[in-house]
Amino acid sequence: MNTSVAIVEDHNLFAQLISDLIQKFEGYEVSFVAEAGRPLFGYLQRNLIPDILLLDLHLPDMDGEEIAKTLKEKYPDVKILVLTHDAAEEQIVKLVSLGARGYLLKNCSIAELKQALNNVRTVGWHYSELLTSGLIRNLNRPDKINGHDMQLNDRETEFVKLACSDLRYKDIADKMCVAERTVDGYRESVFQKWNVKSRVGMAIEAIRRGIYKVK
Repeated sequence: MNTSVAIVEDHNLFAQLISDLIQKFEGYEVSFVAEAGRPLFGYLQRNLIPDILLLDLHLPDMDGEEIAKTLKEKYPDVKILVLTHDAAEEQIVKLVSLGARGYLLKNCSIAELKQALNNVRTVGWHYSELLTSGLIRNLNRPDKINGHDMQLNDRETEFVKLACSDLRYKDIADKMCVAERTVDGYRESVFQKWNVKSRVGMAIEAIRRGIYKVK
């Protein structure tokens, strides 16, 4: 059975180009193309529910975060792959916390598009610059490695919960009533304990461990 893909993108020509490409990929079919959030939910209400949804973050009627949150609540089996012009770490972390499985830059190659779809279909995530391939090991890694305790202290745990949002590190420092350099220390300690290299990786690990609950 083919994997169904839907595209939500308000630039019609770009959306059609992606659709035409995906239709040529073996094992995939395009369920529909929607130019905004409301048409998307119209298709879903008619039970046209795709396996993978390519979601533009900037739509004329709804933003990507609002759509991702609604999909998480009402259509949790739909795997979201974010389409974006850039990769702002705070925004990607926010989308991951809302259930997105990865992101894809709009200037990516055809091979990258196909690989992203394959990754989401087979392993559930697309690993890119921020979602690195090493994270797949972390998702099933025990909390102790070679006898070393990987658990966080209370302040590190508080930091991680705040970092699983679109807050800047400066804002996190203000909320924790500490200096920015102290927050930098929390970040480096968590990165080392959890063997992650990015804020997105930290967010995924926090979700895996149950420290942060996807809302």
